[in-house]
Parts: sequence; structure tokens; C-alpha cells
Amino acid sequence: MTNYPIGDFLIKVKNAAAAGKKDVVVPQSKLILSVAAVLKKEKYLSDVGISDGQVTVKISYMKKMPVLVELKLVSKPGKRVYIGVEEIREHKGLSFFILSTPMGIMASKDALKKNIGGEVIAEIH
Repeated sequence: MTNYPIGDFLIKVKNAAAAGKKDVVVPQSKLILSVAAVLKKEKYLSDVGISDGQVTVKISYMKKMPVLVELKLVSKPGKRVYIGVEEIREHKGLSFFILSTPMGIMASKDALKKNIGGEVIAEIH
């Protein structure tokens, strides 16, 4: 059992992509499923499956290289980082944030469309 399961999940996905693995299996939770859904929508994961209390995610590859190149955890259990709409607007570029907002977990571009900010879980490059 870990103290920060979402951080553990994201780091496992990052390490598996760097090692050339095809899939990652982690314990099921609503937060992990929500973040996995965002990563699938952004095409960093090719599939998300659930069985026997476990979540299995398949990592996306393009020309035998993982699509997920760099992932940085921003909020941690001891230090939560929050960002407003204006700061999201200023951060446009190749990377995006995964945010926990009052309307659920979403990518920063979706938060911009809904004009809301939230806690920054991770930054994906």
C-alpha cells in the first residue's frame, strides 16, 4: 500500500514506457481510472481495462517509441499545487497538465474550455 497511489501509478506508467513495456497493472481506484481516462483521451495510453480490482493500462507507441516521453509529478502529499485559469492560459505549449477540478479530473485544455482551475496532479510533455 502506498501513501500516494496516483503518483505511484503515474511513475509506474512513465517507467514502463521508458523500459519499453507494453502494459502496467495497478490496484483500482476512482482517481486512477479518471487519470487513465485522461491519458487515453490524449492518446498516451491505447487501452484501459478493469478486472478483479486491478486496472490494466496499455501504453501507446508510435514507430516503436513510447508516446509518453516525460512526466513530472507536480502535487505531492506534503505540497499541493493549485493553478488558476490565467496561469493555465499562460502555459500553452507542447506540454499539458492533468488537473483535479471541481468538475472532475481533466486535461488543462479541457479546463480552459470550461474556464476552471484546480490542483495540478502532473505535467505531461
